[in-house]
Amino acid sequence: MTVSRPQSQRQFERAQRVIPGGVNSPARAFGGVGGTPVFIDRGDGPYLYDIDGNHYLDYIGSWGPHILGHRHPAIMTAIQAALEKGTSFGAPTVLESELAERVIAAVPSMELVRMVNSGTEATMSAIRVARGFTGRETIVKFAGCYHGHVDSLLVKAGSGALTHGNPSSPGVPAGCTQDTLVLEYNDSQQLAEAFAKQGDKIAAVILEPVVGNMGLVIPSMEFLTTLRKLCDHHGTVLIFDEVMTGFRLAYGGAQELFGIRPDMTTLGKILGAGMPVGAYGGRAEIMRKVSPLGPVYQAGTLSGNPVAMAAGMAMLDTLKATDPYPKLADYTRRLAMGLSAIATKHGIPHSCPHVGSMITLFFAAEPVTNYATATMSDTARFAKFFHAMLDRGIYLACSQYEAHFVSAAHTEEHLQETLTAAEEALAMC
Repeated sequence: MTVSRPQSQRQFERAQRVIPGGVNSPARAFGGVGGTPVFIDRGDGPYLYDIDGNHYLDYIGSWGPHILGHRHPAIMTAIQAALEKGTSFGAPTVLESELAERVIAAVPSMELVRMVNSGTEATMSAIRVARGFTGRETIVKFAGCYHGHVDSLLVKAGSGALTHGNPSSPGVPAGCTQDTLVLEYNDSQQLAEAFAKQGDKIAAVILEPVVGNMGLVIPSMEFLTTLRKLCDHHGTVLIFDEVMTGFRLAYGGAQELFGIRPDMTTLGKILGAGMPVGAYGGRAEIMRKVSPLGPVYQAGTLSGNPVAMAAGMAMLDTLKATDPYPKLADYTRRLAMGLSAIATKHGIPHSCPHVGSMITLFFAAEPVTNYATATMSDTARFAKFFHAMLDRGIYLACSQYEAHFVSAAHTEEHLQETLTAAEEALAMC
């Protein structure tokens, strides 16, 4: 079966005449699966509705933030009330402090927090503050972890523990990445070797504590504890990029789930329930380096936007009051078990890691633990699976190398609908 989407086709052709590639973010382009992107008209609960009148069970949730589903009543009410007062002021509001207090209560490692407008702004700023705090320049990141389109973090994987990365995008000068070391995720020995050789030069280590940007990759506890010990020993700032995982894997994020306390944390769109927002924060002694308290400059005219702040407070209050995390984890676990059973039945090599409400079905024979093993996946098979699921009303991320997200709006009926669609789709793959 193939679902007709003529309006999406026409609108994509129109978009390509005025927008590079027809999209305002490459993740939307269907480049990894082929075909025409679906143009969305609206969302409601667990569903998306396209401009051709089709509807889909949504497992992207605007790439993570819609943990409560689309158009949750508490969030919509908060947004409408904030809009009655205006859209932005370029001046302080009480809402900024109220949301900051909620963030600090939920994530104790964030003793002071600065609001920004995106996850990219948050990671860029955190790196600058870490360098200003330590007086060092070298940054460690991990192959396959994505931290936004920051020049110093758009780096390909190096061939060894101390190989400096080359820019992965034209327009990024080599000088921007000469102080960035790229290591393999989950490799404790390589990490220790890098610190043994350059520990006194490393300002910060930044990582996704659970990776969502090469598909879902779960860290080993040995890796996380080794990382924390090495950073402590060498005076290096440990930054958890929780743009995806914050408030999603647990109310306190991945750091609550794994019991590892970073020095700094970055948050993204989930903090604003899907509104454009981000934040970074950490130990007070580090954050006091931020202007106007300290010399590290960072600013944003729209930072702390009152509409986004109101949406974020409503979302955090609802999460705290309803505690959806056990239900989300159970649904995701059963979804993973069901998908794995179907793939096994059809003789399809796969692995299906899941944690909290995040999941990826990898078409790979071996467990995926890092970038090298993720790239062994059968992306052609994933593309067939993606389109077969889309035609059956299941909206998945349009790349093998992305995580999927369950929302509190998903029900038992939706789980069965998803697995029924997967049974038909995997039979075709």
